[in-house]
Amino acid sequence: MRRLLTPLFVLFFASAATLAQAAGLDAISSADASAGLKEALAKGAEFAVGTLGKQNGFLGNAKVKIPLPGTLQKAEKGLRLIGMGKQADQLVDTMNHAAEDAVAEARPILSDSIKKMSVQDAKGILTGGDDSVTQYFKRSSSTQLTQKFTPIVKSATSKLKLADQYNSYAGKAASMGLIDGKDADIDSYVTQKAMDGLFLMIAEEEKKLRENPVAAGSALLKKVFGAL
Repeated sequence: MRRLLTPLFVLFFASAATLAQAAGLDAISSADASAGLKEALAKGAEFAVGTLGKQNGFLGNAKVKIPLPGTLQKAEKGLRLIGMGKQADQLVDTMNHAAEDAVAEARPILSDSIKKMSVQDAKGILTGGDDSVTQYFKRSSSTQLTQKFTPIVKSATSKLKLADQYNSYAGKAASMGLIDGKDADIDSYVTQKAMDGLFLMIAEEEKKLRENPVAAGSALLKKVFGAL
């Protein structure tokens, strides 16, 4: 009998929690929900750009620092053994600074994504998972961010003569299946890593907001996310 009761209790409390959540959301007007979500999106975007789009924003942050891809990290050790450590450091520094320059230009694109948020988007964020804000940005801005970041990255890496050597070496590694083909080009690799870092920082801010909406210092955010 106890074995039967336990699942029933779990089901009951899970259903009760779902109903309570729905009731909490129903008590919030569509205008407040939309405004609250836009504020959350803006907060996440501002945190990410402000954290990464500055000197050493990538290079000084172990969570997002861009390394040489895949097996090229092993090749880096060999380069250092033959006295090419300075060139390896320069390449890593340039990749990370290029990402910082690119992310610094992300604000207008992220702001445009926020302005274009539809009612359907809002429902998806409210009823989605713990990273629904981050996923919305990925869906709505990845293409534009790629287009914006790529020329900025190219400009930074073109100043480094090792860029051509990197592409040649990495291209051979990719043809042998040692690294992903998209990582064989330094510009596309850095562009993707820059976006990965940007979305990671947005996700971190979203997590903090969901765990403690009161700490956000906004009555609207508390009202909307406190009901989730």
